[in-house]
Amino acid sequence: MIKQINLVLPAYARGFHLIDAHIIKACDSLPTAGIIHIFIQHTSAGICINENADPTVLLDFETVFNKLVPEGMPYYKHDMEGNDDMPAHIKSVMVGSSVAVPITNGQLNMGTWQGIYLCEFRNRGGQRKLLLTIMS
Repeated sequence: MIKQINLVLPAYARGFHLIDAHIIKACDSLPTAGIIHIFIQHTSAGICINENADPTVLLDFETVFNKLVPEGMPYYKHDMEGNDDMPAHIKSVMVGSSVAVPITNGQLNMGTWQGIYLCEFRNRGGQRKLLLTIMS
């Protein structure tokens, strides 16, 4: 069986935001076993799985991404939407636009310290749309 769910996340500030609860709520119930594929339908934000225990990890991500892909560089040609736009596109390519998580016993089967994150790379990205595909 395959089921697809459209999920609209609220607008988040720039940074990395744990979204597990939004995903679980949108699914209502999960099958006993399967896979959930989570795809973000945007090019200036990403999705990742990483540590959910220590919030300083997320601050370090933001710091490193901003050093690797700085804003306001004179070599950016795509700059009509602001200094954060082209860097956001580059950062989203680095992170990726989807993750797949196993489902076991009706729950997301992630490691003890893992969480699913929206990686918001725009200062004001607005609501973000996710497509959740559950395969059982």
